[in-house]
Parts: sequence; C-alpha cells; structure tokens
Amino acid sequence: MIKKYYLLSPGPTPIPADVLSSAAEPIIHHRTPEFSAIFMEVSTGLKYVFQTDQDVFVLASSGTGAMQAAVVNTLSAGDKAISLNGGKFGERWGKICRPYGVDLKEIELEWGQPFTAEQLADELKANPGTKAVFTTLSETSSGTLYDIQGYGEVLAQSEAILVVDGISGLGATPCPMDEWKVDVMVAGSQKSFMIPPGLAYISFSPKAWELAEKSTLPKFYFDAKAYKKSLGKSTTPYTPAVSLIIQQKKSLDIIKSMGLEKLFEHHRLLGDATRAGIQALGLELLSKNPGNILTAVKVPEGLDGLQLVKTMQGKYQAYIAGGQDPYKGKIFRIAHLGYMGGFDIITALSALEMTLSELGYDFESGSSMKAAQDVLKENWE
Repeated sequence: MIKKYYLLSPGPTPIPADVLSSAAEPIIHHRTPEFSAIFMEVSTGLKYVFQTDQDVFVLASSGTGAMQAAVVNTLSAGDKAISLNGGKFGERWGKICRPYGVDLKEIELEWGQPFTAEQLADELKANPGTKAVFTTLSETSSGTLYDIQGYGEVLAQSEAILVVDGISGLGATPCPMDEWKVDVMVAGSQKSFMIPPGLAYISFSPKAWELAEKSTLPKFYFDAKAYKKSLGKSTTPYTPAVSLIIQQKKSLDIIKSMGLEKLFEHHRLLGDATRAGIQALGLELLSKNPGNILTAVKVPEGLDGLQLVKTMQGKYQAYIAGGQDPYKGKIFRIAHLGYMGGFDIITALSALEMTLSELGYDFESGSSMKAAQDVLKENWE
C-alpha cells in the first residue's frame, strides 16, 4: 500500500500548495525595490494578524529567537520579572531570563490548569517592582489557553509590561494585541501563518519601548532598535530569509482574503469536532481550558502512550505529537491548526481508532468519526 504522510502536529503545520510553490521561484536580491515592496506588504499583513498599530519586526529565526528578543530588549540584569510556567513553552521564558541575570519569580502551574487574572494581580502585589510578566497565549504542550485579556487589564494598572508568547496561538484564536493591552507579542511562521519554520515575529507597545530605552542586557542580532531603524527604510538590518518572506506574503494574502473572524471560527470548528470525537471514545482531555489550536488527550489507563504515538506515526503515517517531560507517554496531541480542514480531523480520528483497536482499547468503532462529522455537518459552509 502506498503510504501518504498526514501532518497533524502543532508545528510545523501543512502548507497550501501555492505557498509551497512560491519558494521555487527564482531568488531575488534583498536590497532591491522589488524585495522591499514584498517585505512591506508582509509587514503590513503581520500588523493585521497581530491586530496592532505598532510595527511588527521579522526575524530570521525560530519563535524562540523572538522570545529572546523580548527579554533582551526590555530588561536589565537584576530587574524583577514574573513568568507563568504551565508547560514546556512557559518554562522556556525562565530558561531565557536566568542566563541574563533577571530576578525571576517563576510560577509553576499544573499542566492544563488555568491561572486567573486575580491570581496574577495577587502575585504583582506580592512582588513590588516587577518590570515584566511573561506568559503564553496557547501552551502547546498541554493544549491550554490562558486569560491574556484579563492579564492585560491587570498589568495596564501597573508599571509592568505584559509579554506574550503567541507562537502557536496567534492567528488561530483571538488575541488582539492593542485591544488586550499586550506590550510585547511574539509569533512564529510555522503555525497558523502557514509557511515553513524559519521566521519569527515581534511587536512592542509604546510602554515596552520605554523599557527598551533603559534596557542594558547584551544584544546584537536581536536588537529591536536596529530592526526599527531598518524598517523605516523598508528593509531588515541583516540578510532576511527571502524565500520565506515571499511565502509569507502568499499565505497572508490567503489569511486576509478569509478574514480573521472567519479564521478563528474555522479553528473553533475543527477544535470542537476533534474534542467531540475524542470524548465519544471515552477519552479524557488534559486541559481544563482547551484551545482551538490542538487537543491534548490522556492516554487510557493500561495503554502504552509511546506505542500509541509510534503506531500512528510509523504505521499509519499520521504525525500527531506525543507528550513532553512529565507527560511523556501519558498524553498525545492532535493539532487542528493552520492549513487543515474538516477531513483532516476525520483522518486523524480514523487513524486513532485503528491504533486504539490495535492496542486493545475497547470502544464503539466509528464513534469518534460520527461525533466529529455531526459537528462538521452542522457548521459546514
């Protein structure tokens, strides 16, 4: 049997064919009016997705590069900060801050559990002088959404800035940067932006720029002031990833033609269909506040979670993601992010049923697909 590869991971995500093919076009020089015109279209399109009037800078890096840029451009050694660690990517804020000498209060959360705006307000009161709060829109390791809107309201009443890792969530779930009072937003290309890995995006509010003027942490490649100066000349300070930026223009054209509200609704529908299918199998979600980016599912007791993922990936070529760190072998994650449609969900659930049956889990065959189909049929346009 010919095996077809199904990419069902939370990054990288599937890419539209015309976006893929645009990378095969002849390369152009990055210091030309031709490239500058494309680059500025991308910059404007990114502002649309970020929902901000502020500049959005394009970095040739993974999303982690933008996270590092958020730290080194706003803080100085010894500055107090708070980070919310509800998984592998919330944890990353701490791993970036500590080597730079940031005085960090890391709040470790149980994976999948919420953290309220009221709890954040209490932490700010207990930690006077805090300069920044680092958090995550969508924690990819647990499938959990956090209350960014509530956090923004809290921090707007303080001198601290709100720094948000929107890498997996931005473009798939609402998080308007300006309206929700986010001071630094970071994102990455390989999620809802529907291009390959390799670009990261970052934007700063006026409040964050005030801190940037005082920041003394070492920086060169990720110096936001250099990017701001170059953007004024319709270019980047260093060699950009030309083909990726061309691809991003194509993908942003798709996003803008669809509209953000419809894009959010699309992800909601896929998330609802996936969760309906999972619950029809008698499986339990990990997150208490699951988002529409991916669904994290607890492995049934008595089953080998590592074997489950290995079977789906190796035998059925359905590339879901497994659990990480304390949840390795205990959960699996099915994405519904970016260039995916309703039949991708049906495929994922079909492969999951075949795998569960092979591993000896008892369930009604076809129940997950029927539940997902019911959701999709009711909402299909």
